[in-house]
Amino acid sequence: MQAKSFLTEIQNTLNLNMFNSEDPEELPENKEELDLHMQLSYKQASEIAAEEAINNTLAYNKYDLTKKRVIEDLVVLGIGAVKTNWNKSEGVTVEYVDPSRMVHSYSEDPNFEDLWYVGEVKPLSLAECKKQFPNLTDSELERLEQYQGNSSFLYNWNGRRDGNAIYILFFEYKTYSEQVFKIKKTATGLEKSLEKPDTFNPESNDNFDKVSRSIETLYSGAKVLGYDMMLEWKLAENMTRPKSNLVKVNMNYNICAPKLYQGRVESLVSRMMGFADMIQLTHLKIQQVISKVIPDGVYLDVDGLAEVDLGNGTSYNAKEALNMYFQTGSILGRSMTTEGDPNPGRIPIQELVKSDGGGKVNSLIQTYQYYLQMIRDVTGLNEARDGSVPNSDSLVGLQKLAAANSNTATKHILNSYLYLTVKTCENIVLRTSDSIEFALTEEALKNSISTWSVGQLADTSQIHMADFGIYFDLIPDEREKEQLEANIQAALSSGSINLEDAIDIRSINNLKLANQMIKLKRKKAAEAAQAAQQANIQAQAQANAQASEAAALAEVQKQQAILDTKLKFEKGKSGFEIERMRVESQIKRELMDLEFNYNLQLGEQKIIKEKQREQDIENRKDKRAKIVGTQQSAMIDQKKNDLLPIDFENQNEGGLEI
Repeated sequence: MQAKSFLTEIQNTLNLNMFNSEDPEELPENKEELDLHMQLSYKQASEIAAEEAINNTLAYNKYDLTKKRVIEDLVVLGIGAVKTNWNKSEGVTVEYVDPSRMVHSYSEDPNFEDLWYVGEVKPLSLAECKKQFPNLTDSELERLEQYQGNSSFLYNWNGRRDGNAIYILFFEYKTYSEQVFKIKKTATGLEKSLEKPDTFNPESNDNFDKVSRSIETLYSGAKVLGYDMMLEWKLAENMTRPKSNLVKVNMNYNICAPKLYQGRVESLVSRMMGFADMIQLTHLKIQQVISKVIPDGVYLDVDGLAEVDLGNGTSYNAKEALNMYFQTGSILGRSMTTEGDPNPGRIPIQELVKSDGGGKVNSLIQTYQYYLQMIRDVTGLNEARDGSVPNSDSLVGLQKLAAANSNTATKHILNSYLYLTVKTCENIVLRTSDSIEFALTEEALKNSISTWSVGQLADTSQIHMADFGIYFDLIPDEREKEQLEANIQAALSSGSINLEDAIDIRSINNLKLANQMIKLKRKKAAEAAQAAQQANIQAQAQANAQASEAAALAEVQKQQAILDTKLKFEKGKSGFEIERMRVESQIKRELMDLEFNYNLQLGEQKIIKEKQREQDIENRKDKRAKIVGTQQSAMIDQKKNDLLPIDFENQNEGGLEI
């Protein structure tokens, strides 16, 4: 549990599985799970061996039959007893003890923990005597055969004997003895303790000291009644000492009287004996009343019959009237006599009620029911418990509640039986170590519970019983199973457990552990749900983050794509522009070249034209000069010749003779 994280890290880092479990996930996570795991799943080897020894011993000694007798004694006598014993022939034995043949010291403890002697009288055959006391010789057995019990020493001797049983008093006696230790000082300055007999009483010495304490000691014995002979008297072996008080010793007789008070034992039967006697007396009175009840008769008025005429000439006689009355219940009568007077015997037959026996019987029956109810009240065994008079109008829950109340009233009997069984199991484990010390009983034990289990018991034979925890749990009854099933269904409906958990819980025969398992499963389910919720939240947050990241990345990619598109567009646009400008520049260059050529040609034409124009101007100047010269010549000639005016505008150019 504490090293799980470390071992998991080793497994993840070095790829080495350091777990002792096939499924490390099933290991307990906390102390609560560890406690539940230790009670349900984990068992030590010594624990398994002890359980096998207990079950085998109880089965061999037919403890189921002994249990019934003990429970009957607890109900009838108010006291029950069981004894564990050991002999070389049978090994560990569990014996029923008859409380009527048991003797013990005065005690006020219901569990008889303060006894200082206890014993029982048992009739044994010679074969049983030889089996339990193998040291007896044949001559001693012949003498023992003469003392077979009589009324002088056996309280409930009934005079019946078969000539083979010998009455022996088996007893245990608790006393004190001195436990002496020698404390010796070693050369190194340390102290060493050595156990010595109680007769050890050395003189004072600087090298060692004597320490002692008084402890309880148990002696066991067996005596033949009516004969001065002890079959056994020895210090008990392998005594049980509680670890909380090492000076105390427990007896092999386990006795319990749950209603013991100041030495007086009270039982359920003793409570009801007075009322049972009254019931028996009431029953006798009912029989007496019934035997003395007079049957009812009829009154027959013969004179009234004489006045009745049947109309056929015959008279109405008594025999015919009684036959008609008993067969049909009808009678004939006359209200008037033959003289016309009122007839006082008009009803000739009348029923006679002679006694009130029925009322007395009913009264006695009510008394009977009263005492029967008193028995139920003082014992707690109501109608719901015995099922004698179930009320059809009572609800099922009320019937169960009444049965539960009755179970509570008899709970002390169940607790006493459980106490006796637990103490018996403790003594069985203790006595098993005696069987291991002898070869024959050890071999029989190996054949019963396996060699491995005997080896485990041998390793723990020196351990005190207080180091073992022996518990006895009852299988849940129907009411407890219903409560557990209701808890399971509630957990299933709420989703706290699943179907597999419900199946595992139903297989637990301990109601307390089953409820602890439900609480643990609910807690783990809640933690798992919370972890799943946290995981969902983290997954949702991670999904949101991934979605946001994906959206951001998509946006970046989108913007990148847009940018790339724009860049490509701008690049294409710029390429187009550059191409356009190149083409335009080329066209412009060509246009410029063309324009230059045109301009050059125009310039040349212009120059030519200018030259032509200048030439024309010069020609015109020359022509005008010629015309002016001609006109001047003509004017000179006119003046000289006195000629008519000359119209130079209308004068043909040819006439000018330019």
